[in-house]
Amino acid sequence: MLVEVKIPVLSESISEATLLSWHKKVGDSVVRDEILIDVETDKVVLELPAPQSGILAKIIKGDGLSVTGNEVIAVIDTEGKISPELTAVLSPVKTTSDSALRTQHLLSPAVRKLVAEHNLNPAEINGSGQGGRITKEDVLAHLEKSASPVALAVPANNPSVATVIPAGSRPEQRVPMTRLRARIAERLVEAQQTAAILTTFNEANMQPVMELRNRYKEKFEKEHGVKLGFMSFFVKAAIAALKKYPIVNASIDGDDIVYHGYYDIGIAVGSPRGLVVPILRDADQLSIAEIEKKIADFGVRAKDGKLTIEELTGGTFTISNGGVFGSMMSTPILNPPQSAILGMHKTTDRPVAENGQIVIRPMMYLALSYDHRVIDGREAVLSLVAIKEALEDPARMLLQI
Repeated sequence: MLVEVKIPVLSESISEATLLSWHKKVGDSVVRDEILIDVETDKVVLELPAPQSGILAKIIKGDGLSVTGNEVIAVIDTEGKISPELTAVLSPVKTTSDSALRTQHLLSPAVRKLVAEHNLNPAEINGSGQGGRITKEDVLAHLEKSASPVALAVPANNPSVATVIPAGSRPEQRVPMTRLRARIAERLVEAQQTAAILTTFNEANMQPVMELRNRYKEKFEKEHGVKLGFMSFFVKAAIAALKKYPIVNASIDGDDIVYHGYYDIGIAVGSPRGLVVPILRDADQLSIAEIEKKIADFGVRAKDGKLTIEELTGGTFTISNGGVFGSMMSTPILNPPQSAILGMHKTTDRPVAENGQIVIRPMMYLALSYDHRVIDGREAVLSLVAIKEALEDPARMLLQI
């Protein structure tokens, strides 16, 4: 029986995806739920598993091609072997270059690796092996004939690089944007062009939070199995401010302002593929421990590319922590359609005036970027002050005062 391999239904905000790399080739045996190919959307990289066990009988879409939700990209023969009759009706793999594909089937793993490292087109290499098969020596000979161009090393996280440049010129690398990076660029430009972005600043004395954390961090980790960080305090402080000033948690939809009665907080996380913003759903209903566990889980799965589309969709407010990279101050950009984003920065010991005395305190600059079309300066400033006050007196968050 033939079973179709389909792209899963994508979310409404994603129109198409890109096939990254097949882990199997035609004729290979596959086991149900074994990963066949990685699929990149503008939010996440999905691992597409085999729907049934059998033989990969046909690849309809090859590496690098765009696909849409529910599109068939391959066929599995669950009978376990490909009959001559079936082979006769299998169409060639559709790729950007049919000749390159036919040559690709003749490559051994070592040759395929060498070709990928130098970004070569196998169709341009003369194969001296049996049946025109390309050998490692053929690839090396092809490189030697390439009129002394300079080859640049291919970054490990992005093999799609134009690596050959003319001799005598300064080294350059031309790297195609990933779908995620292109989407990030698109959304940042969209935010700058469509929103009236302003930023208000303040500073917070982090000593009360640091003392509270130092006092209980060992007991907290022993009790809950996760480290007590600072982000959970910021999430709770932000929620307290959003409850006082609901407009900061609102968004624009056409000519309407939508007030959200829930608090889905986006946490900006760096990943090898770029910045992603997983969402803490109903964060106001989560405990400090639950928030820390979810954030730790987001960080691990962001590095592994395991976040799901649903976890990266939506959100009513975002928190970004540039301080982990050493940033002293910045103006974070909105994450549309949200109307505000909080920027955390590096905590630094600074002299401050306190009760008429100059004292040293661990201070952090806070930045709140907001859409002035929705939020007036008064609400923006007061909401940031509310965040500052909650951090400087954490007991206020428990007492909700």
